[in-house]
Amino acid sequence: MRGISVHIEYRSIGTKLADLTKLVSILGLDAGKFDIQNALTTGAKPGAASGRVIEPVEALRTDPIKKKGVFLVSGCTRLWEICLLFREGRDVAEDIDQLVGIPEPKPRDPGQTEAYVIAMCNQKGGVGKTTTAINLGAALTELGRKVLLIDFDPQGSLSVGLGINPYALERSIYNLLLERGTNARDIILATRVPGMELLPANIDLSAGEVQLVSEVAREHSLSRVIEPLKKNYDVIIIDCAPSLGLLTVNALTCADGVLIPLEAEFFALRGVAMLTDTIGKVQDRLNAKLHLIGIVGTMYDPRTVHNREVIDRVEEAFGEVVFQTKIRRTVKFPETTVAGEPITSYAPTSVGALQYRALAREVLARCPAV
Repeated sequence: MRGISVHIEYRSIGTKLADLTKLVSILGLDAGKFDIQNALTTGAKPGAASGRVIEPVEALRTDPIKKKGVFLVSGCTRLWEICLLFREGRDVAEDIDQLVGIPEPKPRDPGQTEAYVIAMCNQKGGVGKTTTAINLGAALTELGRKVLLIDFDPQGSLSVGLGINPYALERSIYNLLLERGTNARDIILATRVPGMELLPANIDLSAGEVQLVSEVAREHSLSRVIEPLKKNYDVIIIDCAPSLGLLTVNALTCADGVLIPLEAEFFALRGVAMLTDTIGKVQDRLNAKLHLIGIVGTMYDPRTVHNREVIDRVEEAFGEVVFQTKIRRTVKFPETTVAGEPITSYAPTSVGALQYRALAREVLARCPAV
């Protein structure tokens, strides 16, 4: 099979060869298979240079759209831009440009012996909490972190999204919460992603929320369950139910930080104030270390005025709390749910995979302990 051609166009002699190398790394490709030579540094005048893939790149080989694609890198006013020229000629320069300024992630501090716990929280349903939990976790494993995903929603969406049938589970997180003597290692499941494991849930958890009401220290029930697990992981991500009930309060009580996925729609925007108020109450009464990591825009389509206005209003209200990375709408996300795997492995060179890798870098930049 012949290699995939790569065309590099630059309009500034200030463009560095390292920019292309970084781009190749972020896209999840093997830089050793690119014959880039000195493509971006030869010649005193702006111009164009071409390189080629010496060997077919497996990630691109499996994606028929990208086989037809061309990478166009520009070194004009920004560090670099890229247009992935799909069959429809879609321009995603903004997606790559959002990576500018995000520092390279540092290796995990060997002195950090316990996992950093992230609660994926929004009381509105359908905003991308589960999708973000799965794909952020997978992207963090690519950066060398060992991840545990906790499905804390009675609907079991996180489990379904990783190819697990919640109705076939004999035991779940419900048993850990309410049955003494249950071993978490007997319930935790491996996923298709090396370095990422799952603590599943099913509809039994809805009954568990009712039973927890009469428990002593009911808000700390989840903390008791995951405390012994922290030493085995670098990051624990809790996918919360779409509510502000007792299950969500449990997740906030044991978390170090909260990440809020926010659909770029008006109704989703209305609930953020209520959620931040709940976070503040948990900080005051139950978990002083809890903080808001950030708000990430999801299901974003920059072609619509409404989506852009919603994101602008969120950025005006919350400032730098809003992540630079925005997750765009793409048909790949529903496909990954059917496939039961994250987009980083299902479509590793897709725009969605690229954006979640960018989000993982931002999370690591904001959470030095991870």
